[in-house]
Amino acid sequence: MNKIFRTLFFSFLSLLFLINVSNSEENKLKIGLLVPLSGDNSEIGMQIIKATRLALNDINKDNLEIFPKDTGSDPSTTLRSAIELKELGINLVIGPVFYDNLVYLEEIKDLTFLSFTNKTLDLPKNVISAGINSTSQLNTIKKFIKQNEIKKTLFLIPNLNYDLEIKQGIKKSKINTFKQYFYNIDPQKLTKQIEDITNYEIRKQNLFDEITRLENSDDPNKEKKIKNLEKKYTIGNVKFDSVVIADFDESLKSVITSLLYTDVSPKDKYFITFNQWFDESLFNEAASQPIYYPSINKKNLEEFQRKFYNKFNETPNHLSLLGYDLIGLIYYLSIKNDITEISKSFKARNSFKGKIGIFDIKDNTINHRLNFYKIEEGSLKEIF
Repeated sequence: MNKIFRTLFFSFLSLLFLINVSNSEENKLKIGLLVPLSGDNSEIGMQIIKATRLALNDINKDNLEIFPKDTGSDPSTTLRSAIELKELGINLVIGPVFYDNLVYLEEIKDLTFLSFTNKTLDLPKNVISAGINSTSQLNTIKKFIKQNEIKKTLFLIPNLNYDLEIKQGIKKSKINTFKQYFYNIDPQKLTKQIEDITNYEIRKQNLFDEITRLENSDDPNKEKKIKNLEKKYTIGNVKFDSVVIADFDESLKSVITSLLYTDVSPKDKYFITFNQWFDESLFNEAASQPIYYPSINKKNLEEFQRKFYNKFNETPNHLSLLGYDLIGLIYYLSIKNDITEISKSFKARNSFKGKIGIFDIKDNTINHRLNFYKIEEGSLKEIF
């Protein structure tokens, strides 16, 4: 009897252990990660993986597990990797990184993807854009415009593959616009377009006409007045009090140069642009200052960069910070919701404070509450 009892007892313990292991696995949140681990963009993918490791270490909970898979920056490879993640019982995936890799993902049912893209148009139904989209940036610009009682804002938008995103962002943010112009980034065509937008030739002719009038007048102070006028390029004001330039890098600088050429100065009009990721080259453009833009919280970014560098001895890309925050966001939502239905929580209204800033979630959409900065006299200042 004792032998039978012992056998039954140990069988019961074994069964209990298996049940506990099973329950432990059921309570573990498995998160897929689709990033480029091969090809030209593999360094981006590896840094995102390292950032998720940092996030897991900071959360310090054993109920989260990450399963990285390679996209190869290729839509077909992305699809195969996504299918492999689904076969592992995963229903929530961080990634892919690039918009082009989303094309086949709608074929996979019961899987939600938090993509790094900032594009929001024509997304598959199971993809949520987690990048810093145009609506988030325009909401921040709108706040600045309201604070400064700016009445007439001109929008300059390049004819590139994200121009429709800007139009959509303007509509969603309900920002008040004076006029919208779409320009060609070719420098020669751009300058002519900016001349037309600012009525440069008319204002230049006004100056010539006024000098001629004074020369033919009996005004006793005409020589002094003419000398003052000869220091100018134009006479007459433009009809806007701020300009939002939805551009980046050298193309942004070309637009600003064209505005300066047509006698429109940031000393007289607000020059506002989109998130520049604290591009240090803008600090050297004295004639372009002051210039304003929305961005993520700079102190938080620097703190993350220091932490990342201390751990891995390399400087992280900006997408790494987003990967870090998305792990925190998912963990936060898993606390508030059943783990098996975590993807459904993106349909409800939620807010989460990450390193980037505050994530606002509603109807499968993520928007970011951003900070606002000014570059003036070679230094950066936080406005709000």
